[in-house]
Amino acid sequence: MELDVNELFFWDPILLNGTPFEINRVVLLMFLASILCMGFFLLGARRAAAIPRGIGLMAEEAYMFVRNQIAIDVIGPEGIKYAPYLASLFFFIFFCNFLEIVPGINFPVTSRMAIPAFLALLSYVVFNVVGIRKQGLKYFVNTLFPPGVPLAIRPLLAVIELFSVFFVRPLTLAIRLLANMMAGHVLLTIFFLFTDTFILGGDLVGIPLGILTLLVACVLIIFELLVITLQAYIFTMLTAFYISESMHGHEEEEEHSQPQRDKSDHEAQQETEGVREAA
Repeated sequence: MELDVNELFFWDPILLNGTPFEINRVVLLMFLASILCMGFFLLGARRAAAIPRGIGLMAEEAYMFVRNQIAIDVIGPEGIKYAPYLASLFFFIFFCNFLEIVPGINFPVTSRMAIPAFLALLSYVVFNVVGIRKQGLKYFVNTLFPPGVPLAIRPLLAVIELFSVFFVRPLTLAIRLLANMMAGHVLLTIFFLFTDTFILGGDLVGIPLGILTLLVACVLIIFELLVITLQAYIFTMLTAFYISESMHGHEEEEEHSQPQRDKSDHEAQQETEGVREAA
């Protein structure tokens, strides 16, 4: 059994060969994932009713999950206006990943670097533009020099923040998604190749081994479905967190959290005094 890894990820162009717009299997699958994502919500919107059912209910619950559990919980009330982008991001990544376990396709579009890199770059542009619009040029000052940092370590922290926020963030977003989906694709391929080799070999020992590897592959598919959803969730959650940080900044977070700390200290003090009086 021979496995050429290039055959798992690279295909010859189908259309427009030799041009910047050439189309291969990956591009076709990306179009398919986009159609599935748009169709899911368009079909859900068409069947919307006072009491939604079926796919309408599924689409509504899916959107509300991203809106409430990601956009609002992470960003705050202002996150409502970013919910459409975050929902589009979540479900596009989900459908791109989901193609990995669809029989006859078995390829996650996000296992090619161009797709995760583009999505990471898009989120990078979004959270930086949001930060500049919200804070102006002060956004860069607040990012590089968080308040409350001793003067002696500010230059070192500025360098760290510069690389971590403006260079490392888009790379980690893209590489995390790429590496997980690539690893899952290779692992499933190996087990299915083992199954094919053992069963078609017709050997008395090979057939039981082939059945065993097939069962393992089926279990891995279930596990991969969890990974598919988790990776879409992590990418969207991190994007929401970056948007929140660029909107509020370190300084505003300190101002927002200070009254909460003062309130907690006051309540603790009252509770202590009550205990003393009771004693």
